[in-house]
Order: sequence, then structure tokens, then C-alpha cells
Amino acid sequence: MTPSRRAQHAADTRAALLSAARALFAERGYAATGTEDVVAAARVTRGALYHHFRDKAALFGAVVEQVGAELAERLIRQQLDRPAAGGPLDQIRDGLAAFLDTCVDSDFQRLVLVEGPIVLGADAWNDLAERHGLRLLTEWLERAMDAGELDRQPAEVLARLIVAMIIEASLVIARAADQASARAEVGAVLDRTLRGLRPG
Repeated sequence: MTPSRRAQHAADTRAALLSAARALFAERGYAATGTEDVVAAARVTRGALYHHFRDKAALFGAVVEQVGAELAERLIRQQLDRPAAGGPLDQIRDGLAAFLDTCVDSDFQRLVLVEGPIVLGADAWNDLAERHGLRLLTEWLERAMDAGELDRQPAEVLARLIVAMIIEASLVIARAADQASARAEVGAVLDRTLRGLRPG
């Protein structure tokens, strides 16, 4: 097998493992999913799994990373595709509303919000949230300041505070008995907070 084909085979194997693990973790949960279930669903060997991932926790972390990256990409795409109405602050509000809508989605909720902090630990989970949300939000806030929609202030500090609020908001939704109502309540409070950042 040539080096290029070997690299492609390795990439295909890793993708198959991630796809199988993602489906199983979302359906059964982390604790109820064994590595033997993953390798059977992916149709690879146990050795292939441990070649790519140190253990089941590392595999789960890669799945959560993938889900987080996909969400960030989707939010960016939505902002790029939306009509050019409103200013940067409206884009921030729309982006955060779209994120809160995603929090009600069962797969995202179970993988990222419910089991992510437990399996990965709070520090690793917070790092994930910051990595995929902080840069984008900081850029949005800087544009809002440039447009005069926000008073000039350290954008990254403000972004970190908003990310912390969003993380807590997402957990409120995930843990609520009535998630639709929690989504509406959290969204209203967050939107009011963002409106309060306008100058004057």
C-alpha cells in the first residue's frame, strides 16, 4: 500500500470510528456504550480503535470536538447566508438564538451539554466551548463596537463573560423538565441583556 493510500485508509478508519461512536453515544449514552460496540458498528478492529484513540474517553472527546466544530461552522454559515438586515449586534443576537435552539436538539444536548462536562471534566469542556465560540463572538463584538452599536471595551473580556452566560443558559435548557419553556425564558433574558449593552 502506497503512503497516500495508507493515509487515506487511516483517515477513513478514523471517520468510521467517529461516526459509529457519535451515533452510539447519542443513542445509548457514554456509560452504556462499550468500545466493542463501536468497533462492531464501524466494522474495524479493536486495534484500529486504539491506534487512533487512547481510550473510550478520548474517543468521546473527539466526538464532542467534532459536534462543537460543526455547530460553529453552521452558525457562521447562517450569518453569511442571512440577508444584510440589521447591524452586528443583531447578528450576535441571531447567532445566540440559533445556538439556544440547538440546545434543544437531543443529540447535541446529550453529547455536549449533559455528558460532555461529566466525561471530559469541567476544564476540558469549558476549553471546548471557548475554542469554538470565543473567537467568533469576539469578532462579532468588535464589529458591533466599530459600528457604534456597543461602547468601546475589551472585546475578548466581554466575549468571555457572554460565553459563560451562554454555557449556563445551555445547561438550564438541558436540565429543564419543560425545555421549550426554558429555551423561551433563557432566550428572553439573554436578549434583554444584550440589548442593555447598547450605548446610552
